[in-house]
Amino acid sequence: MLIPGTHYRLAFTQSILALSQVINAVTHYRLDYPDLALILALVRGGSLARASNLLKVDVSTVFRAVRRLEAALGQQLFEKSRAGYLPTTLAQNLAEQAERAEQALDAARIGVEQGGEVISGTVRLTCTDSVLQGLLLPALAQFMPSYPALTIELSTSNDFANLSRRDADIALRLTRTPPEHLVGRRLADISYRVCASAGYLKSVDPEDLASLTWIAPDDFLPDHPTVAWRRQHLPGVTPAYRCNSMLSVTELVRAGLGVAALPDFLIGDTLQPLTGPLHGYDTALWLLTRPDCRALRSVVTLFDELGRALRLP
Repeated sequence: MLIPGTHYRLAFTQSILALSQVINAVTHYRLDYPDLALILALVRGGSLARASNLLKVDVSTVFRAVRRLEAALGQQLFEKSRAGYLPTTLAQNLAEQAERAEQALDAARIGVEQGGEVISGTVRLTCTDSVLQGLLLPALAQFMPSYPALTIELSTSNDFANLSRRDADIALRLTRTPPEHLVGRRLADISYRVCASAGYLKSVDPEDLASLTWIAPDDFLPDHPTVAWRRQHLPGVTPAYRCNSMLSVTELVRAGLGVAALPDFLIGDTLQPLTGPLHGYDTALWLLTRPDCRALRSVVTLFDELGRALRLP
């Protein structure tokens, strides 16, 4: 059993050991935390002036410290250009390790302040932009304030490659059949309805769907359920607007440019449904992760919180 605070020291020690592995290949100089703070500040700031502001010292102090550190390591850390100070591969690697050490220290401080254990680390989360806007952001606002030491890296994508390539730890996807190599939960059934804005409906006959101006996903989403439905039920319709994301489709409909089949969670109060659910063309919201991620406490915590917050009626 770990005594309180031990796992924070372990995290910090692991970061320092990783740094040592980087350095031992090129030098016997012993890095200390001020060295790491200097590198991280200059990588983040990109200039001596911004780094000095981050470190709360004057510019000349930063300049001399970088020169001394490069001499001690026997390698260049930054290249000076018109764009500022550009980190070498070594400096970038050191900055990444320094950032992990910084996060471990922050988690330890929060644990001391709160008198207990905290969840810390970085979790990479991917979803579509429509799921991000319509579902994920409200969910994060509910529970993330309870995890001040947890960092989330968000990316938007329409495929499962992120998880397969290990570019992400958790994915939220709209699909009927998630890949078998991923594990997760089916959170909700999602239906689509044809919708329009009140302004657009003033000048058209909403009963004649084929005569309306259509907005639809483009070839980037060739198998989208709404595309399949339109081709089946309105084969003579050619969309006047085509977008590479459902969020963009929704925004064009809100602007009064036409109609589109939209998921229920994006309709809101400003759009009017012209049809009921498009039966046979529904999908599901899945919360997915890789099997190896189930051993990571930060991933499991975020996974469970999302599962509770996004379980729709």
